[in-house]
This record gives sequence, C-alpha cells and structure tokens, in this order.
Amino acid sequence: MKRRARVLAMIMAGGKGERLHPLTRDRSKPAVPFAGRYRIVDFVLSSFVNSDVLSLYILVQYKSQSLIEHVRLSWRTTGIVPDYFVTVVPPQMRFGPAWFRGTADAVLQNLNVIDDFNPDIVAIFGADHIYRMDVNQMLAFHQESGADVTVAARPVARAEASSFGVLAVDAHGKVVNFVEKPKQPPAIPNDPERALVSMGNYLFTRQALVDALLDVATIGLVQYRDPRDEAAEEFGRRVTALGSRVNEQQAPVPRRAARISSSP
Repeated sequence: MKRRARVLAMIMAGGKGERLHPLTRDRSKPAVPFAGRYRIVDFVLSSFVNSDVLSLYILVQYKSQSLIEHVRLSWRTTGIVPDYFVTVVPPQMRFGPAWFRGTADAVLQNLNVIDDFNPDIVAIFGADHIYRMDVNQMLAFHQESGADVTVAARPVARAEASSFGVLAVDAHGKVVNFVEKPKQPPAIPNDPERALVSMGNYLFTRQALVDALLDVATIGLVQYRDPRDEAAEEFGRRVTALGSRVNEQQAPVPRRAARISSSP
C-alpha cells in the first residue's frame, strides 16, 4: 500500500476584515461569529479535520484573542498522538521587529515549524471564507499531476472575475499567469465566457515551497516599503506567479509546474 503523504496545514487567520466593521471591531475576520455558535475559521478547520488532515497550524495576527480562545475551547485535541494538533502561531519576529507582511512573509517567518514537522506537502489555506471542501480530492490531484504547486480555483463569469485574483491557464490546466483584479480577465481555454479565480488555497511540495520562499527573501520581495500593503506581496502573485521561474513551465509537466484544481 502506498504511504499516505505527510501533510502540514498552515491556515492564514490574521486578516483584519476592515470591510466587515463593526463586526471586526474587537476581533479578526476569521473570528467573526457565524450561525450562532460558530466562527468563520471553523469552515476551513472542519474541511481539514473531515479530510483526515489533522496537523494544523493557525497563523494569527490582528486582534487575535477572540480567535485564540475559540480555538482553545472548540478545537481541543487529546495530545496522545503528537502529529494531531490544532495550534495557534502568533508572529515570531524571527527576521526583525515586524509582524507578518502578507502570506508569503507569514510562511517564511515560520519555516522552522515546517522543518520541525518534516512534511511531504504543505497546505496553505485562508481562514476567512465560507465553503466546504474535500481536501483529499485536491491532494490526490496534486500527487497525480506531479506538480509542485496546486491552486484551488473556481470558474466564474468573466464579468464578475474582475473583483478577484484570476489565473490564466493553458489547455492542460498549467498556470501561466496570475492577475490581480484585471479589467479584462483571461478566459478559461475553450470557455470564453468564464474565468478561473483563485480561492487562495494552495498545496506545495515541501521543497518547492522552501525554495520559492528563500528565493523571494533573497530578491527582497518581502521587503516593501509599506508593511500594511499586503497586496504588494500577495501569495498568488508573488509565489505562484514565481512558478514561472521556480517551477519551469515546460510541457509535458512531470514536476516543476503549477496546476489548477478546479471546484465546480
């Protein structure tokens, strides 16, 4: 029997959620209550737990106490199996006195937890969306395709895609470009009326992620002037788009390629 991949999930839960004010006056966006007793973060946590991916780090930042208390009370683990955990990780400031400056910087600052866990695959998901997902389907796609990066995406009408980060792909689902809120979104091959928008959920082969992040740090992409300008270092544009260099976009595509996992 083939060994199950060792998967570590890093959940980005540091969003301010300024557009949800006053709901986010005292808490971050992932901690906003939903349907009474739940919080927005529960959706991504539930997707992972129900997919039997049980090694979860939650990276927090702004007004995080409400979220930390919710995770402590609602997502307790027994501790009997050391690889099964739901652990909150605040900014460690390992590279200077700065908070997380976007997704790539948040993961870069926590490369030590990736090294300590030694995963085969690192899942990097957002914590501020309402959805249900079988992560195993995406994992299977990622492994079968042989890609180093797999991006979860949804097809939407091109007229609506300008509000999102849009992925341009070739006929084989290989990522060739990432455009943030384009006026003219690139269409899906053979489907001119729809475009693929990124869900902000990624699977990385561990070494590809480490190489990409170290490359980003080396060329200074995380050292932009305004630490609040997360768009300047957005993961989809900086790391996935960096795939044109880190992941050689060649056909056929055995490895070194970003691919799309499309949700219907």
